[in-house]
Amino acid sequence: QVQLVESGGDSVQSGGSLRLSCAASGVTISNYCLGWFRQAPEKEPEDVAQIDPDGSTIVTASVKGRFTISRDNAKNTLFLQMNSLKPEDTAMYYCAADHANYCAEVYEYKYRGQGTQVTVSS
Repeated sequence: QVQLVESGGDSVQSGGSLRLSCAASGVTISNYCLGWFRQAPEKEPEDVAQIDPDGSTIVTASVKGRFTISRDNAKNTLFLQMNSLKPEDTAMYYCAADHANYCAEVYEYKYRGQGTQVTVSS
């Protein structure tokens, strides 16, 4: 059974940093498409970042230069380092995983966690 558990969300002031973690079980993350997406109240889900099985990464334009996605295969854990946070980054952040030949939109991945809340105040 695949399980993804996020942690690290918090309330911070603008300009602050957070590191989100996603502990995976039931999967070997090195073989999976992995990613983070976020959803703010009354808004559509938005892909934030993804990392492919070959290690290549993509981050959405709005967070480029501020957010970094990485994984620790030995710990079977996915991370999202978030720096220079802005109020518009406020959302529930979800990690997601899928075993596919092509890594598509993260919010469509087959498996997702319960989410961790990030709130950024100005």
